[in-house]
Amino acid sequence: MAELYEGFTLCGLAAGQSRENSGLLGIEPGRDTDHVIVTGAGRTVTVYKVSDQKPLGSWAAKQGQAVTCPAVLHGQTGEYVAVQDSKVLRIWRDEDINFEKVFKATLSAAVSRIHALPSSEPLVLFQRGAVRQLDALLAAPQQAVEEVLSEEEVIRWSSCFLEAEQPLLLFSTEKSGECFLYLQKLSPNVLHKYNIGSEGKGVCPIGFTATLENKCITLMCLYSNGCVYKLLVSLHPSAEGEQHLPKSLLMKLPVSEGVLHRAAIACLEEGHIAIVGAPPSASTGDRDFLCIWNTNFQTLQASKELAGGTYGQLWCNAGKLYVTHGKVLTVLPYRCEKSSLAAALGKLKQTSTQEVTSSPSVLNWNSFPHEEAALEQKTGMRTRRSKLNLKSQATLATSITQVLEDIKGVSREEVEEVLEPFLSCTPVSPQFQLGLAHIAVELLKRSQADPGFYPQSVLARLAQTGRLSHSSCPGFLMLALEKRDYFLAQLCLQHFPDIPEPVTCACLKAFLSVADADLVRVSVDLEGVSLMDGPGQSLEGVQNGFSPVLLEEDSCDVQLTPPKLDQSSSWTDVSLTCPVGLKKSALLNEIIQSSYSESFLLPHLKDLSAQQVILFLQYLQYLYVRSSGDVYTQLPGLRAPTMTQIMDWVSLLLDAHFAVLVMAPEAKELLAQLHRFVRSQVRLYSELGKIQGTLQELSKINKAQEIGLYSIEVIELF
Repeated sequence: MAELYEGFTLCGLAAGQSRENSGLLGIEPGRDTDHVIVTGAGRTVTVYKVSDQKPLGSWAAKQGQAVTCPAVLHGQTGEYVAVQDSKVLRIWRDEDINFEKVFKATLSAAVSRIHALPSSEPLVLFQRGAVRQLDALLAAPQQAVEEVLSEEEVIRWSSCFLEAEQPLLLFSTEKSGECFLYLQKLSPNVLHKYNIGSEGKGVCPIGFTATLENKCITLMCLYSNGCVYKLLVSLHPSAEGEQHLPKSLLMKLPVSEGVLHRAAIACLEEGHIAIVGAPPSASTGDRDFLCIWNTNFQTLQASKELAGGTYGQLWCNAGKLYVTHGKVLTVLPYRCEKSSLAAALGKLKQTSTQEVTSSPSVLNWNSFPHEEAALEQKTGMRTRRSKLNLKSQATLATSITQVLEDIKGVSREEVEEVLEPFLSCTPVSPQFQLGLAHIAVELLKRSQADPGFYPQSVLARLAQTGRLSHSSCPGFLMLALEKRDYFLAQLCLQHFPDIPEPVTCACLKAFLSVADADLVRVSVDLEGVSLMDGPGQSLEGVQNGFSPVLLEEDSCDVQLTPPKLDQSSSWTDVSLTCPVGLKKSALLNEIIQSSYSESFLLPHLKDLSAQQVILFLQYLQYLYVRSSGDVYTQLPGLRAPTMTQIMDWVSLLLDAHFAVLVMAPEAKELLAQLHRFVRSQVRLYSELGKIQGTLQELSKINKAQEIGLYSIEVIELF
């Protein structure tokens, strides 16, 4: 069994790529499972943090030069290694900025690929088939390397393994339609050559993937006719010289036109493979898909259509699939389970002698439920606590099933009575979290089918448990907006950690559209806004020693009104009135504090009307001035937006609606005030930059040991 989860965009592809070339050379693992190294088919190498979808560092060769193979991370030294213009080795660290000043060594022959190993020296594969370890190559960069391949023989694919602390390199070649396989051992230096054979005219391998298990390499080849073949490569072959390697047909993909042009294959866990560029069925036409197949039963487990066309590139790292399509590089998390008929029928036998109901685990946002299971697997023992947990999980699974049966078809009051005992006990377990999700989904389905049924208090209790997420019950928040239940929407924004950007914008639009009078009878959590002014109350002057006059001595270039004698030059000194009510402020604060990705949020922000944007900007302006001048809004424990969050939302709104705001007469004064505000911020950071050097010198001074309770020291900075 396998599953593909919702994907996300890691980065865009370089402009100008062709239909056959995505603009990427490859993706390699980084320092941990959350970091990858992306090498462009040009001059750039970029390190990304996958969970944040942001680059941590980027390096580029100068104009006229090119990076010709994917960069890798040296596992022992923490350095990055790449090849420039086929013959120049480049080695650098994270702190290096200028790529032209990093270490370089010119080699005597062209390099095909560099392969990194976790606890060994990287392997350098030359285009003519020779293999060297990186340290040996750096000791004598101009050493002669042998030519292993014959003329016109070209390397198509390569991979490396580690067996008994010894590195192995496997690579395939092609010559005149024939395919060969080479296995290179370095200790001792032994090379084995195999002939894969051909499958007829016009049929050739277009993708390879390999795994090492039990001292045998399992190679899977995807051919252009849709056939996937399995080849077993022994690490200790008995015969010498070139050998014929037999292959067995693993599965046949449903290729409609009979030929695959751009496809790739990757081996996953537990008897599964991922294939991109091949259709899941013959009826899908010309659309491109990413599919996960079960190789034991030749069944399709999961598929996802990829917009914009694929390029035949697929990488797998740390439970995530990386695929290029259209103009983006997409990351899709996946999960594979042990494949068996019993598992497919839902009757997988438990390893324990106790009968325990099997249920899939879900993500617990507040704990790590699998740590104990991992410890048991490592030690081979089952603790008394784990045995008690198994019994409680079995009882909990039974109670969840009973609750789901009891709430079907009953009234809202009866639903509250049935769920009260269940919600009163809140065990921290995946089964409880899964049960809450099932209950929420069942209530959502019934609320959507029956307009007269809406258990508001039960839904609020479910949201307040903190065990639900948008992915486990996708319609939860949208149902709250549909029912105008702003309290439930606020709870979802507070407790759901994975709300997508379109839903966030839908909430923002609803909050801005609702009238303050409609919120009078609505119960809203006012934490973080109780100290703010209500609508119609003005904010004058400054507090807490905040004096922007010192930072901005000049005024805006735009003269909006005739100058007054008491008019201050600081934009924060003008009289400001909160443009929204107290309850709407609380709802908007939840939006400001929500998590988002700018690239996904900006397109949806453009759906806001000009009046809604102006109102939100006015509130953000008011919120900033209030937060700057009032010490109480910065007290710990209050759920108030931070200065950074306010600034980010101002920037987002201006980016999405600047052209509209410039043309709107009612936004002229607001834009002028924001302009003065930005200049004030620039001056503030300029003043902070002036004392940066002094603060750095202070941090370098070794603190002397104090004598007694009081001492006076003279610190010389310069």
